[in-house]
Amino acid sequence: MPKIVDRELYRKELLNKSFELFAEKGYSSITMREIATGIGVSTGTLYHYFPSKESLFEQLIEYLSYEDTKEEALAELGSPPTLAERIETMMDYLCKKEDYILKDLLLTFDFCQHKTRKEIEKNQALQTAAKRYEEAVCCYLGLDDRAIATFIINYADGLVARRFYLGEKICFAEQATLLKEMLLAYLEKKQIPTEEGVDN
Repeated sequence: MPKIVDRELYRKELLNKSFELFAEKGYSSITMREIATGIGVSTGTLYHYFPSKESLFEQLIEYLSYEDTKEEALAELGSPPTLAERIETMMDYLCKKEDYILKDLLLTFDFCQHKTRKEIEKNQALQTAAKRYEEAVCCYLGLDDRAIATFIINYADGLVARRFYLGEKICFAEQATLLKEMLLAYLEKKQIPTEEGVDN
């Protein structure tokens, strides 16, 4: 009896395995043949699921953003009662995932390096991922202002990027405390409504 393959599950397995290869070699340097060899499949199998390296990477970006922001992933953070505690919990999570976030950032920079600004802005995978992360931040913190979520993500990305070349000179805990204090002061001043039951 022929083996029944769950195509969607198998596609996700290929995406999961390809992330570390992309991170190790960089988007520009690695070839589809190298990816296929690295994850233990034929080049033909890889092309069957992904028509090009760009398609593979775009599907990877969308897949990772979905996995990072789905309800189960957010539930792992728990539900601290106050906004201050939620900010602390979120920053603790980012600190633990720093290596992963850095790899994702460097890969995305590499992917975008040879594209025009217009091509980047029209890229559906990048835009979908950005929207998912913004919505996840708003959802977890109980905020309805997308601009604040964008600010938090910009801050976190910049923090990870600077720690990449400055190392421990940039203290994650110190920066997390500053971010929390700035956000709470801003929200108090603006009296921006938060999720019902979440106190500042």
